[in-house]
Amino acid sequence: MNDKAPQKFTDLLSEKLSAKLPGKLGEKAERGPVVAVVKLHGVITPTPSPVSRSTISAQTTESALTRAFGHDRLSAVVLSINSPGGAPTQSALVADRIRELADEKKVPVLAFCEDVAASGGYWLACAADEIHAHQTSMVGSVGVVSATFGFNGLLDRFGVERRVYTAGDHKVRLDPFSPEKEDDVRWLHGLQAELHDQFQQWVRDRRGERLKGTDEELFSGEVYSGAKALELGLVDGVGSLRGIVRRKFPDAHLVTVEPRKPLLAKLGVGSPASARLGGVGAVVEALEHRAMWSRFGL
Repeated sequence: MNDKAPQKFTDLLSEKLSAKLPGKLGEKAERGPVVAVVKLHGVITPTPSPVSRSTISAQTTESALTRAFGHDRLSAVVLSINSPGGAPTQSALVADRIRELADEKKVPVLAFCEDVAASGGYWLACAADEIHAHQTSMVGSVGVVSATFGFNGLLDRFGVERRVYTAGDHKVRLDPFSPEKEDDVRWLHGLQAELHDQFQQWVRDRRGERLKGTDEELFSGEVYSGAKALELGLVDGVGSLRGIVRRKFPDAHLVTVEPRKPLLAKLGVGSPASARLGGVGAVVEALEHRAMWSRFGL
């Protein structure tokens, strides 16, 4: 038997497999640089909802971010953001994690604002080294908002008495089942002002001299089109995600990474908070998420 036969057989088999599996063996041998695109879509909240759009939190994005930054031959990571905002703490946690991974892997991060990157959505965008948007995108809303309902009139109508027992004068504030108190509103405004200052500082730290607008224009909570946001320095360019990546990284191929849904969300089961409130809680939570999107006509 010819000694070279086994080697020829091995070479032939390798060629066949490479041709039949271009996304596997063949691509591994010849593939170029990678740009990982992480989808950050939905309201930013620590409690995923089974009846509203996808949500963003430190927990739900962790696997996607680690997978994106873990790619071989990584040239850059792109954050594809479509969010009306939400919880400030979750916004900060996700943004901090992005910066931690970017500094560790030493790769640039670009953000692309899709339909909307407002409030907490813009907080996430500022975690990138560059921010891009479509000229029709809605960008900004650097402010803080709180919304709730007042049900005390409803309880009075049905003759229901609310009873709450606490140790501590301020243990219960802004209880939706009790009349609103001026002291509670002042406390809330003070907290909002503190969070607003932190938001402004984050934007200043990340955008620096690229900011061109006045404080009133930049930090009043106003939202702008992508074209106007470019004039104000809130974004660095306008275009499409693929067009921007193709121009900056012409030899790279895109790999999309999406956050995995929690098991309860896959099974259609709501968050623990919604479960405690029953079906009404889930509906109210969904309405709140719907209202956040509706502010931007979405």
